[in-house]
Amino acid sequence: MSGVGPPNKAERGSFPEDAFEVNQEKSIRYIAAIDIGTNSTHLLIAKVDPSLRTFSIDRAEKSTTRLGELDPDSGELTKEAMERTIETLRRYKELAFSYDIVEIVSAATSAVREAPNGNEFITSIKEVLDLDVNLVSGAEEARLIYLGVLSGMSFGQRPHLLLDIGGGSTELILADSSDAQALTSTRVGAVRIQRDFVKQEPISSSRLKFLKTFIQGSFEPAVEKIGRRLDSGESPLMVATSGTAMAVGMLIASNDSTPPLKLHGYTITTTRLNQAVEKLLKMTPEERRRLTPLSDRRAEIIVPGALILQTIMQMLEVNKLVLSERALREGLIVDWMLRHGFLVDRFSLQGNIRKRTVMHQAHRFAVDKVRSERVARYALILYDNTFGVLHNDQGEGRELLWAAAMLHACGKHINRSAYHKHSWYLILNGDLLGYSQAEHVMVACIARYHRRSLPKKRHEAWQSLTSKDHRRIVFDMSMILRLASALDQRPEMEINSIRVLFERPKLCIKLIADSPNQSLQLEEWSLMNSASLIKEYKEVELTVC
Repeated sequence: MSGVGPPNKAERGSFPEDAFEVNQEKSIRYIAAIDIGTNSTHLLIAKVDPSLRTFSIDRAEKSTTRLGELDPDSGELTKEAMERTIETLRRYKELAFSYDIVEIVSAATSAVREAPNGNEFITSIKEVLDLDVNLVSGAEEARLIYLGVLSGMSFGQRPHLLLDIGGGSTELILADSSDAQALTSTRVGAVRIQRDFVKQEPISSSRLKFLKTFIQGSFEPAVEKIGRRLDSGESPLMVATSGTAMAVGMLIASNDSTPPLKLHGYTITTTRLNQAVEKLLKMTPEERRRLTPLSDRRAEIIVPGALILQTIMQMLEVNKLVLSERALREGLIVDWMLRHGFLVDRFSLQGNIRKRTVMHQAHRFAVDKVRSERVARYALILYDNTFGVLHNDQGEGRELLWAAAMLHACGKHINRSAYHKHSWYLILNGDLLGYSQAEHVMVACIARYHRRSLPKKRHEAWQSLTSKDHRRIVFDMSMILRLASALDQRPEMEINSIRVLFERPKLCIKLIADSPNQSLQLEEWSLMNSASLIKEYKEVELTVC
């Protein structure tokens, strides 16, 4: 017998029930985060939701301020670079306060911390703009990157290698869902190599050999530290973030038959990376500028950045990496939330990142929380009791089914007519952190096909699924969600428990009411509307008993 209560916490993929108790007395807060880097200065405006203990990005700005273009004789920040940055910060400050923010948090990284006049620059920002800027160490920069990636990606129990290639330094971090075992920062970055070692392009074979040797030697201490912290036989997943990795990802993804909607969660293999690097090495700066995915400034520094990425992967003997759109800037937001008590500890956000992001989207689109949770519970009961009948899923579809069930009705936020199509669009274009790009698309498609027509080759949603396995999971999970949503016919729950019995070819679903005198004919009638589909596609006779 399966009850309608919350899924057992010991069950595969189940979620804790107390993670999202909403306190209506706590209001939304807007926080601004500024990252003053070697190549660019970034601004994020984040909306922090204390009730869900999460945040979303309302606005993101980037300006190429080129602080790393130092005076060649003194190594100091140039007057022109500092003026560019101060004017950018002036604009960012004005923009931030237009959002009624409660605080601006900031970090200045490699270029400022290493320049002889870096502290003077920080002082001048305070004097001119009355803006406090935190000059962070390499280890602190790595920690903030870790928090940022942690907020947007599910680590599970597997160790992760986080790689952030900046303009003046590169951070390499070994971490899992419980802790960061190693935080390293190496004074090698894309801008620094381009400035110091690349005088002529395309790069000659002898110069290329020198660059690879230099990069390898520079990163040996960091790689050795990582190696000492890894247990024998551990196979960490590499995650790359920030400008260089995203630019390389865009170049590679532009050659896909179906380019991803976003790069967060996109996988790059060493084979495809090597092909991209080989192509870039043969090009002049002008030829690289004509590549659509690259900005003019990124085209200038992409080759040394890509060489760093390629060399580190070779040194660590990893054959693929995953891209993360979250990094230091998001880490500043998480750090602020920790310091102000909106997170119990640094891992409470990450531990349930998938649930949090789904609940955030449900809240955003005014989904009826009670009814969506009810449908999700029905769906998981049917999933757990119909293995070998309605599906042969080994577990990968369970959390996708739950997410789709929680969001299946979000399209009603736009229009109740054909709301399943609107749900697909909203889910597809929203943020589902902790899910890969492929999983994100699958969640949207499961919601799309939970009612009305079945998948057709001409459907944009069906075409967005790139593999047979993904289509199989979507089809099976959407059929289960179709049955679960059919049981949600009333504002108030009338079903106390559900029993699932199978004796080929009959699948019998017994609904037990909350009270002995309560009729469930409406739910039974709705359930049987799917009987013909179940018989046609699963060769099972659906009945109620």
